[in-house]
Amino acid sequence: MKNVVMLENLDHFNIGQILESGQVFRFEKISDSSYLLNAKNKLIKITQKQGSSSLLIYNATLGELDEIWSRYLDVHTDYQTITQTLSYKDNYMAQAVAFGEGVRILKQDPWEMLISFIISQNKSIPHIKQCIGNIAQQFGFPIDEYDENGKTYYTFPTPKQLSYATEEDLRACKVGFRAPYIIDACQKNLNGEIILNDLYLLSAEEAKESLMKIKGVGPKIADCILLFAYSKFEVFPTDVWIKRVIEGVYFKGKEMKLSEIQIFAKEYFGDLAGYAQQYLFFYGRENKLFK
Repeated sequence: MKNVVMLENLDHFNIGQILESGQVFRFEKISDSSYLLNAKNKLIKITQKQGSSSLLIYNATLGELDEIWSRYLDVHTDYQTITQTLSYKDNYMAQAVAFGEGVRILKQDPWEMLISFIISQNKSIPHIKQCIGNIAQQFGFPIDEYDENGKTYYTFPTPKQLSYATEEDLRACKVGFRAPYIIDACQKNLNGEIILNDLYLLSAEEAKESLMKIKGVGPKIADCILLFAYSKFEVFPTDVWIKRVIEGVYFKGKEMKLSEIQIFAKEYFGDLAGYAQQYLFFYGRENKLFK
């Protein structure tokens, strides 16, 4: 890959933890220290040696580093304060933060996040990645850059490109019952019923209500989109696993309603709820607490 740029003096930044934390799907691990990342219609390679505060980004220019990747990777956010504040909450949260102290929340494309998390329902991460890859290959454009093995990568299809897919086409991409949800998302986007860029200007509650007009988008999916695309850090995406963690850690195993967990997270974690969820999710998943 041509061109390489460097980010230095990073703290609370571990590219492996970031990519493996369940928020992004179009990446490949190619060594202990390197990943291929397909984002922003580009293919880049990111390398970070273990314990290093420096990051190498291949196939990027200094202009792209400033205009695209620094924001995408969220390098300017003060995670020292975030992790310190959350660690003071309780011992379990402190353990989760310490374990995943290199996690950062990426600033991703709303359309890609909408389709990706519609697909994510009741699927494992490898299967989600496979489905998204199938859709990109079928309906996106080839990216000019290739990896060292000459493999072709594809852009994520736009709403217009994806609107040409029939339900049968989408089922061939292994998305199953989610096919009509994807079609509905395309239709509502193209007819102006949902204007994704407008959601940046709305409160989290208003944006969530708008997203949930799309078939197949429930509270958890909407919260994931709001967190990973819109940086609405007050949301707390809650699936069955996070629900069990909250019940076990904070309510002595008592069964809680989803609405009760949402109220608890808002009151207990405040504007850092989204960060707290990421640390809890990564800690639980990597330590196999979700079995």
